[in-house]
Amino acid sequence: MTSKTSPESPLPIRTVLQMVGGWIGKLGTVWVEGQITDLSARGGTVFLTLRDPVANVSARVTAPRGVYEATVPRPADGARVVVHVKPDFWVNRGSFAFTALEIRPVGVGELLARLERLRQLLAAEGLFNADRKRRLPFLPGTVGLICGRDSAAERDVLENARRRWPAVRFKVEEVAVQGPYAVGEVTEALAKLDADGDVEVIVVARGGGSLEDLLPFSDETLVRSVAACRTPVVSAIGHEQDSPLLDLVADVRASTPTDAAKKVVPDVGEQLSLVRQLRDRGRRVVSGWLDREMSWLTSTRSRPSLADPVRELERRAEQVDALRERTRRSLTSSLDRAGDDLTHVRGRLVALSPAATLERGYAIVQRPSGEVVRRAKDVAPGALLTLRLPDDRLTVRTEPAEYEPTEIAPAEKPAEDKSSKPRKSRKKPESPETS
Repeated sequence: MTSKTSPESPLPIRTVLQMVGGWIGKLGTVWVEGQITDLSARGGTVFLTLRDPVANVSARVTAPRGVYEATVPRPADGARVVVHVKPDFWVNRGSFAFTALEIRPVGVGELLARLERLRQLLAAEGLFNADRKRRLPFLPGTVGLICGRDSAAERDVLENARRRWPAVRFKVEEVAVQGPYAVGEVTEALAKLDADGDVEVIVVARGGGSLEDLLPFSDETLVRSVAACRTPVVSAIGHEQDSPLLDLVADVRASTPTDAAKKVVPDVGEQLSLVRQLRDRGRRVVSGWLDREMSWLTSTRSRPSLADPVRELERRAEQVDALRERTRRSLTSSLDRAGDDLTHVRGRLVALSPAATLERGYAIVQRPSGEVVRRAKDVAPGALLTLRLPDDRLTVRTEPAEYEPTEIAPAEKPAEDKSSKPRKSRKKPESPETS
């Protein structure tokens, strides 16, 4: 229809508004959720504004007094409600509003069920895993603080942190911490502090409140923004029993804003005491080590090898002399025993030698060819024989004679020297025969 309009043939405003009203009327009735603000009643009609819990969006709603009073409990400003509405467009004024057909308050049980479903969804994505949480810096130079305007949480964090470490610096972002604007302002402040290179840790602080007051800190948009921060985030929302989803995704959870100040900065008194303890401990360790080394050095210096080094050399010289004398005695004894053995063997050889037999008056009878004559009957009369004596030889001629066999007594064995130990001979020497 708009294609048929032109500057020469425009549509009347009433026609356009009627068309808008017709389009809106096609929407029909819908259920919507929001937070009530600007609640007022005039006559038989109740007027209120329904704000989106996350975005900065609102719409006017009119409800007959009977519909409003039929709601149990009766809703007030700030209450979360679900409203069955019918969109209306007034052509005469060109205004838009919803007409409430039924109002249902959102109970605590339903809110908790929604939060539990959101918690399970975010946990499945790994946003609450402990391995993705970062450690806080030991002594941050600048701390970012997100809190309400002139709130007690801001004073608790600043005063306790400066009492613990007076040199700490803060960058404070004051935002709405409840209501429809809380999520947007907190998310914007978080992004601003995260982009600041001087800020080393961010604290999100708020005092206690009801479940509805703390709902912005369980919003999915804010939780995902905290998970995406590069700067460590400390959550200090409500009291110990309060547990919004921001506590689960933050790197560190503090039970109260005062506890957050204790976790962010160290106590200068405690650190000085720790330094003194470590210094004393180091002094004791070094002193003990020096005492042990001095004791070892004194013990080493008192040893004879260092107290009188020449005495050790003399002792070693005495050992060398004793070993030399022992070696000399051992060698002399070995030579004496070998000499005695040699003398005994020599005596035995002399005693068993044919020359010794000849010295006792015997002679060896040989033929001119050198053959030894052993029996007289083997010699012919007139034969030349050689008599071998101890010192020389004698040639004789035999005469005929009658043969008479003679028994020769075996030669006496020389007496053995009992003082020596001659080696035993396996073969007994034979006595020489004489003619």
